[in-house]
Amino acid sequence: MKQKGPLFILPWRCTFACNHNCAHCASAKQPPALNEVNTTTAKEIVDQAYDFGASWLGISGGDPLLRKDLFEIASYAKKIGLNISIITDGRLFNQKTLDVIVKNEIRVSISIDGTKETNDLIRGKNAYSSAVSAIKKLSTENLINCLVYTFANIDRSSTNANIGDITHVIDLAAKFGARWVIYHSVIPYSKEGRTLKADLSPQQYEWVWNKIFDLSMATKGKPKINVYCPFYARIAKQRGQPHFEKWFNNFFLGRCFFGKFMTIAENGDAIPCSFNDVYRFGNVKDKPLKTIWKEFQSSEFFGKFKDKNNLKGKCGVCEYREICGGCRTAAEFYKGDPLESDPRCAHIPKILRNKPV
Repeated sequence: MKQKGPLFILPWRCTFACNHNCAHCASAKQPPALNEVNTTTAKEIVDQAYDFGASWLGISGGDPLLRKDLFEIASYAKKIGLNISIITDGRLFNQKTLDVIVKNEIRVSISIDGTKETNDLIRGKNAYSSAVSAIKKLSTENLINCLVYTFANIDRSSTNANIGDITHVIDLAAKFGARWVIYHSVIPYSKEGRTLKADLSPQQYEWVWNKIFDLSMATKGKPKINVYCPFYARIAKQRGQPHFEKWFNNFFLGRCFFGKFMTIAENGDAIPCSFNDVYRFGNVKDKPLKTIWKEFQSSEFFGKFKDKNNLKGKCGVCEYREICGGCRTAAEFYKGDPLESDPRCAHIPKILRNKPV
């Protein structure tokens, strides 16, 4: 499909509510926000997304299936001409849910973080069986989109940053016809210690991204493997990713679009990243998306992130700055400054080698 507006897909975090307790997630055991938009306003968001020129509305949470009006809104979006995708871990999935998904041709991504033992350690008892059951049902209807794998340290001795868990999810994707496997770094929602503790070390990230690169070459696109982390681009460049420019510009999901993208939060606020609630720049209840976007694009503050010369620390002097630049939300919550360097990257820029960082 051709892009019609500024954003091909508009993400909508429809609720922050979640009744589970995943090791790497800041929305664990959260109730719905008191100011969560109602059904009428949610449909207005759909209308505005369509008028804005988006082709897809990407619905996330929390767990979006906790919104009782989710499929009323999704059906409305489909009726006016928007395509819909949702992401869930499958634990609230049932036949009624599947019937509505099939009727509205909704593409579904399932979060799954390894083998049964590992996934249940991260997400809770029976999480794995629920995820696989949902994957099987969606596969039968050709509506399984992506399997989304988030790396996490569960405790001092347990992690899914290992080859067995990584390849298990690739095998599931190949078996059930998922479009992609997406490997995701931890992106903290706040400075809350629980999620920061779950994040991998720079050395772990260096190991897993090199392994992911090896696997992406070995699978030859069956399934396709994508990565949601900026510094994977540096590794792909170092390792000789074929047709790098085309891959980087047209496929790679991990570029940090802070200051160039927006998500709609559960209360209608526009935020610069689905993981960053610190900065809010307008609400769809007060002004149209087109106006919010225009003001966002002309913002002096957000304009700083469009020029990577403004980056600080080692990100600011790195030879891979233009294809990476780190994650601005990670810099915010680890360093207290979204222009600071991303501390999760192990790479030492050439200019700093043999010097203290």
